[in-house]
Amino acid sequence: MTISNVILIVDDDPAIRDSLSKELRAAGYATVTAADGTEGMSAFQSHVPDLILTDLAMPRSDGFELIAGIRATSRAPIIVLSVRGADPDKVRALDLGADDFVTKPFSMAELLARVRAQLRRTAPPSTTLTFPDLTIEIDRRRVIQSGREVRLTPTEFSLLEVLATNAGKPMFIEQIIARVWRSAPSTSADTVRVHMSSLRKKIEPNPSEPRYIITEPWVGYRFIAEPI
Repeated sequence: MTISNVILIVDDDPAIRDSLSKELRAAGYATVTAADGTEGMSAFQSHVPDLILTDLAMPRSDGFELIAGIRATSRAPIIVLSVRGADPDKVRALDLGADDFVTKPFSMAELLARVRAQLRRTAPPSTTLTFPDLTIEIDRRRVIQSGREVRLTPTEFSLLEVLATNAGKPMFIEQIIARVWRSAPSTSADTVRVHMSSLRKKIEPNPSEPRYIITEPWVGYRFIAEPI
């Protein structure tokens, strides 16, 4: 199992949300949806998506407000999907921090190409993560702990990758489910706990006194080791 890019879709039309979500999932992405800018900002904060697709004209809070809100804290790529294709709207969206603008109607093939281009632009370089007595080779999907190779299941490796690449940051259960299980409806906090327990037994010298992964009460988990 590999970690899928998470894409947030914000549009007040449920048919468009459902259609985009279906097409993006078929292309291998995980998706989160929201009906307006207010819901979109909440989903952005809880799921930390890799890319945002947003309409402009929406109730409560529109796409312009959403773009500004996201740009206050993140450089995640934003692609605007809107029937409002006039130059002033494009200029305003781009000035607020949008990365691309696609006028409705559009072809799904073109949108997917634009999504791929933005994700390539922001993708982190392939790397090896090194911590005290722990090396994680992302490309080779190998884990070395105190000089010995640790055999992890695909899910365990994905959990470790998510936490280690965000070392020092608390990761919410919802974020972990979105990135490792693609937000599958059947995935629960108990599912995460079972796999996390197995991972800890394999990489922690003493699981009762974690050196790498701690539990954050009411939140999720945090990778606490400092990179070398």
